[in-house]
Amino acid sequence: MKNKELATKDLTALNAELTELLKTNFKLRMQKGTQQLTNTSQLGKTKRDIARVKTFITQKTVQK
Repeated sequence: MKNKELATKDLTALNAELTELLKTNFKLRMQKGTQQLTNTSQLGKTKRDIARVKTFITQKTVQK
């Protein structure tokens, strides 16, 4: 996910993206717990994407 993509989205789209990323993160954590996750780097990438989206949500909220 690129910063340029996130900058063009509005607040509702960012919240939808955040919800989707949180669901993905939960699924990955459950796969890791049951030893089914083969690529553990996906967890870190998802966590960084969540932080990135939260940052843009905060920026959009402060601007208003």
